[in-house]
Amino acid sequence: MAAPRRLAASRVLAGFGLATLVALLLADLDLARPDPWLTLRRIGGGLVAPQIGDPAALARAAALTVAFAVCGVFAGALAGFGLSFGYRLRPIRGLCILVRSVHELFWALLLLGITGLGPLTGVLAIALPYAGIFAKVFAEYLAEADPAAGRALPRRTPPLSRLLWSRLPLALPELGAYTLYRLECGLRSSAVLGFVGLPTLGYLLETDFRQANYGAAAATLGVYLALILPIRYWMRLRLVPLWLGISVWLLSRHPTPPMGDGALWRFMNDAVPAPIRSGDWAGLWPWLGKLLGDQALPGVIATLILSQLALALAAAVAVIGFPLIVRRVAGRMGALLGHLALVLSRSIPDYMLAFLILQVTGPSMIPAILALGLHNGAIIAHLMGRQGDALVPKLRPDAPRGLRLAAWELLPRLSGNFFALCLYRWEIIVRDSAILGLLGIATLGFYVDAAVQELRTDRAVLLLMVAAMLTLGIDTLSGWIRARMRLSAPGMRRAEPEQAEAA
Repeated sequence: MAAPRRLAASRVLAGFGLATLVALLLADLDLARPDPWLTLRRIGGGLVAPQIGDPAALARAAALTVAFAVCGVFAGALAGFGLSFGYRLRPIRGLCILVRSVHELFWALLLLGITGLGPLTGVLAIALPYAGIFAKVFAEYLAEADPAAGRALPRRTPPLSRLLWSRLPLALPELGAYTLYRLECGLRSSAVLGFVGLPTLGYLLETDFRQANYGAAAATLGVYLALILPIRYWMRLRLVPLWLGISVWLLSRHPTPPMGDGALWRFMNDAVPAPIRSGDWAGLWPWLGKLLGDQALPGVIATLILSQLALALAAAVAVIGFPLIVRRVAGRMGALLGHLALVLSRSIPDYMLAFLILQVTGPSMIPAILALGLHNGAIIAHLMGRQGDALVPKLRPDAPRGLRLAAWELLPRLSGNFFALCLYRWEIIVRDSAILGLLGIATLGFYVDAAVQELRTDRAVLLLMVAAMLTLGIDTLSGWIRARMRLSAPGMRRAEPEQAEAA
């Protein structure tokens, strides 16, 4: 049977370009603020003169941000490590796909009804999706380890023992490096959990902005950046037991609000659709049709519109941004400044960045598009810039410099990686577009949040299932396009291209 015809990059680009134009026509791009420049000036004044009103509260929020991240990531790593040995089994693989397709904030919203605003909610909200991610990545690392050592074992050695004694020792350095990389992601997730009420830096940031206390908000943002920017220096593998012990101690001292007996049972009962709980099976289909038609369908459409525009912006940011960190293009000082700009853009979580822009523009798709485009574009640009720097010594001696080098030499050579990275990030952008509905944008997250606020757990669970299926559908479509284009990003795992940073 003949191999399927290769999908041309021009056709993919034309298809995404057409989708972007359609999304641009349908998007809500109105500025709701009467005077956004006045708000911007006030925020700028706060950034210039940050104020630490309560140092003890700020220090405690910073410590709990780190504690939630460390405990959540290592709980997820432990669970993912165990699941990775059976990842080839369809039920385990399906479970991992399901838990990682739901955003940490969605998990937190669900868990609030079971464990309340306690430490367990924050730890599980990070650990559950990360367990699915770790299982997939760890399984790939183990599968790709050199099998030569296994040939020295007796022929009748059980498969699990063969894996533990031959492949695991070879994969351990990569497992450790990836876990440290995930800690950086976990720190971003932990900070964002403050927006649903957990006592992390995100909670202080939201409170200060709601009260127009921009100086205190700037101080909180500065503390967050002071934690995450040098994380590779203070979070070393040999120091992990120390940080884990301190984090467990901090969370054990944090008060847990009483939830009453039977909280889990009440949640499971409320998650059953209302017609079934009342015994009205005939009313199930009308209930389902109304929910899907009035909330799920508009939410899916808004999520796809937002994510398409964000993907287009991310692609533009990547093309413009990657030459900024190539020394032969931008120069030594220019590359340093470009690297700083990209690090800042990818270090601030897209949800937090959207919240900050929302204070200026008001509720519309604009802050979400800008936040998702800048954050994901900076990630792609950083990876392409590293690849471009590695390509420069291999170019011919008379190769041009500056922008001509980027346009005529580097970009054509990196075009395959560019498409691959954009398609990798597409699924993540769609997942994050759904969660940005918590900020008032009418994506799926908006309807999930409304259902949670109204204590309609059955509606929230069904809408989360729709969000998960949408994410999985985009991931499948992205994989199909990459396969038809025969794309792969050199030096990057199939699971997460940005994990190359962990190397």
